[in-house]
Amino acid sequence: MAGGLVATADAARVEAPVTTKAYLMCAFAAFGGIFFGFDSGYISGVMGMPYFITLYTGLDPATTPKDDFVLPAWKKSLITSVLSAGTFFGALIAGDLADFFGRRTTIIIGCIVFIIGVILQTASTALGLLVAGRLIAGFGVGFVSAIIILYMSEIAPRKVRGAIVSGYQFCITIGLLLASCVDYGTQNRNDTGSYRIPIAIQIAWALVLGAGLFLLPESPRYFVKRGNLDKATITLARLRGQPVDSEQIQVELSEIVANHEYETKVIPQGSYFNSWLNCFKGGLSNPASNLRRTILGTSLQMMQQWTGVNFVFYFGTTFFQDLGTIQNPFLIGLITTLVNVCSTPISFWTIERFGRRPLLIWGALGMVVCQFIVAIVGTADGQNPNAVKAMISFICIYIFFFASTWGPGAWVLIGEIFPLPIRSRGVALSTASNWLWNCIITVITPYMVGKDKANLGAKVFFVWGSLCTACLIYAYFLVPETKSLTLEQVDRMLEETTPRTSAKWVPHTTYASEMGITEKGVLDPQIVEDVKRKGSVV
Repeated sequence: MAGGLVATADAARVEAPVTTKAYLMCAFAAFGGIFFGFDSGYISGVMGMPYFITLYTGLDPATTPKDDFVLPAWKKSLITSVLSAGTFFGALIAGDLADFFGRRTTIIIGCIVFIIGVILQTASTALGLLVAGRLIAGFGVGFVSAIIILYMSEIAPRKVRGAIVSGYQFCITIGLLLASCVDYGTQNRNDTGSYRIPIAIQIAWALVLGAGLFLLPESPRYFVKRGNLDKATITLARLRGQPVDSEQIQVELSEIVANHEYETKVIPQGSYFNSWLNCFKGGLSNPASNLRRTILGTSLQMMQQWTGVNFVFYFGTTFFQDLGTIQNPFLIGLITTLVNVCSTPISFWTIERFGRRPLLIWGALGMVVCQFIVAIVGTADGQNPNAVKAMISFICIYIFFFASTWGPGAWVLIGEIFPLPIRSRGVALSTASNWLWNCIITVITPYMVGKDKANLGAKVFFVWGSLCTACLIYAYFLVPETKSLTLEQVDRMLEETTPRTSAKWVPHTTYASEMGITEKGVLDPQIVEDVKRKGSVV
């Protein structure tokens, strides 16, 4: 790099080719979804286990009527929602840590915090320690869930970025499935192992992810943001499987550098507090403004929760118990989770073949139809075993639509829409929005369906169906298409199109050519020096 960074005006050459080994390195980070999914999934089964109910309520199954042998709604709400509360704050804190210490280091810290929380939960025999453990584990999950998306989006090649980030959602479903299997295997134990085994197993997932990330490189875009272009070159070369002095590596790095310099000139960084305020600058009418992008990211994650899918995974076991016509609700919960796992890999192909926008539109439509069918059938003839079978079938179809569209699609988009100067905080805010709404839904849902409360039963699907209708309208009018673009090209596309015309946009220039390429074909040295000089400003 002594002679300068080689640059290009050809928009088709702004990313270096990638080897198979490099693809696998990018894909490993998706493993972080497993303990997110497992931690979200195990609690549904645990709250339905006889030993756990007796331990945390004092009820005797031999003398308590079956309908009354359940955790009270307030305990379900507290145990479930406290994790989401922790993840909300953890995700917000992670945005700062990712810029101060790096994406990879922040994820590893999250794994350590998560393990501490799991140890406390495993040791618990009373509500206080269990809740404290889930709160601390939530902070760890918040760190990982926010920054793993940022990390994968920044290191993945553009042509498979959607598929690789979708792998994160797939690992979430694997975690949910493993949780259901473990719950199914321990549900009838008459000792603390019934709930301690599902909790303690989570330590293994955190150890694998944390240890694996020690072997992976940091994000080159983090080093560009910090002004360390030498390390950015080394990590980019490792991620692409190319020599450090490769011209293709220099071309890709010059585009990242030029884009960062462009963005910091549009909105200067300034102080720490100003760096957060930058997420909310610009007008609502401008699709490329930071404010519009922040609203898009946070509302995407809000809408993902509005689909109601976590109702099935958090409260599915107890919901199926309350229907009263299912002999083994644990098995039904396992089946719905299996549908989730088998459906998600479809998105690996469809999200790159058809794009993000069509998946969210058609996925929302499919969920709307299924949810209203479940609500109508359950309300009209909910005690008929055949009607219940039909409800379960359409719940499975609904999960298929979610798992192959909104499940991965929302995560993919939040990693793509933010410019580098605010990317870590934008993704953190978006992930925090997911957990905030996750928390809200887990707090209110037991009161909506609990037999001692509103007792909506199947009518709750009228609520989810109505919210999914809002998701459909939202996706059509506000979600842009980002398929096959580099993160820098996404910035330019948002400046030049609207969501409904974004799919037709084609890259036609590079940031390097606009910011300045010398006669020798290298990026203007002044730009490189500016990026290095500003790198100390977060």
